[in-house]
Amino acid sequence: VFGCCSKSSSSSSSDACSSSSDDAKNMKRIIIGQMPQFTSQQSLITLQSAIAAWDGGSGTWPQMTLHHRIKAVQTFIHHLQSKRTEIVTALMYEIGKNKVDAESEFDRTIQFIKQVIEYIQSNTHSEFGSDWDASNGSTRLFMKRAAIGIILCLGPYNYPLNETYATLIPALLMGNIILLKIPTTGGLSHLLTMEAFHKSFPPGTINFISGKGRVTMPPLMKSGRVDALAFIGASSAADRLIKDHPEPHRLKVFLQLEAKNMGVYMSNLFDDNEGTGEQVDWVSIMKETIAGTLSYNGQRCTALKLLFVPKDKSEGFASMLAERVENLHVGMPWEKKENPKDGTITYPQITPLPNRDRVEYMKALIQDAVSKGARVMNKNGGMIIGNQDESTLMVPAILYPVTPNCRLYTEEQFGPIIPIAPYDSLAEVITYAKDGKYGQQVSIFTSTSDHSHHSEESKTVADMIDRFSTVFGKININSQCGRSPDTAPFSGRRSSAMGVMSVSHALSEFSIPTLVSYKDDAGMIRNVIEGVEVHSNFLTTL
Repeated sequence: VFGCCSKSSSSSSSDACSSSSDDAKNMKRIIIGQMPQFTSQQSLITLQSAIAAWDGGSGTWPQMTLHHRIKAVQTFIHHLQSKRTEIVTALMYEIGKNKVDAESEFDRTIQFIKQVIEYIQSNTHSEFGSDWDASNGSTRLFMKRAAIGIILCLGPYNYPLNETYATLIPALLMGNIILLKIPTTGGLSHLLTMEAFHKSFPPGTINFISGKGRVTMPPLMKSGRVDALAFIGASSAADRLIKDHPEPHRLKVFLQLEAKNMGVYMSNLFDDNEGTGEQVDWVSIMKETIAGTLSYNGQRCTALKLLFVPKDKSEGFASMLAERVENLHVGMPWEKKENPKDGTITYPQITPLPNRDRVEYMKALIQDAVSKGARVMNKNGGMIIGNQDESTLMVPAILYPVTPNCRLYTEEQFGPIIPIAPYDSLAEVITYAKDGKYGQQVSIFTSTSDHSHHSEESKTVADMIDRFSTVFGKININSQCGRSPDTAPFSGRRSSAMGVMSVSHALSEFSIPTLVSYKDDAGMIRNVIEGVEVHSNFLTTL
């Protein structure tokens, strides 16, 4: 496994995106670990372990009480936390996540697991077996969510721990058996979790598979023994996996896929507000824009990937954004930068991409846009810092104007490129949303100075919200797109998602409401029920 990038001890990265330091010329990738490469046959052997652990639903883990499954997951948390430093280091070196973001991913993952457990324990409804429901006449109902079966989980490289565990942990708590495909890039962090899983769960509960997906995944799906697919990644790969299943009608599918999230900048942001006593908060708007487009180098499904700006103001907007991007700190994920005034420590905002394939794709998108009339608006935009054949450290590029004939207008760049598309009327923006392939999120940026109850601006934004409510899963006002908070539903439409992710929704995605019922007017039936309750794991309550 190669690290995203490294360098000789004598070299240093740039302090800002506008720099082009020759000192970085020795930067190159180095080997940081090894990853097993399964064959198709080894993948099928792993599947047999999962089949034995599931045992048609009679295995140790699916038959365990929910209380004891929670205890096992809590044990896992304890062991996983002892690996925090190693996992954070792996995230920095393999996928280029800066130290603060890598620590945040680990900590947010732990917090998510705890929130899921707290939701189960505090739930007052009947989802997890609270008591017999007597609200249906003489019929008494006991409802509890039970496992689906064998779940094939595939997580992404950009959040290999957090995104994967957002499906894996709820699926485990519901009693499912897991086949976990380690991502080809970003997999080292998962290898560091194996000991924690081994100490916490019965044999076969979770089964790791690594190697090329095109080699290891088709045999699993073609076997017909996978009951559910939890996939976070590209829609093309998801389609191939689903088609490989011999009975796709019974395959439970949960998908979080691509997005082309828009940032829409309303014309009132650029109006002259003199005499109103109000000023547009461009500091806040630019902060949200930069965070939305370039957090973790733009490698987030929730990133802002196309900015629509009024045509007569778009070039000025692009220049204003370029000035701020040029001042971002670009460098290696672990490099500290101390503020001489207050001693605060920060880490680079722009870090290496995980591999050369991503670099080449960014370069191709930039070249395409430039060939069709776009300009790179920021100094050194798109430049590769260091060894041109090995380095993956790329200066972000702001491209303007991006027009419908550019690949960047419709393709998800998933990287440090900010395309700006000028618009003449909001009808163009709405049409783009309505006709687009994706439907995850949108951000609307508007002035706060002229939104009285009866103002035209309020009516315009309201109309956009109404129209976008049937296109996107989340509409953000004056803020970047994002998944958080984890307690809120994270959804999407079209080719962006199938299923809903959150602390509570993921539990429903990977379980089936299962009922036990009886007629209370049927003689001594209550004696039977009371006797059964003493011995049944399923009929236990928390």
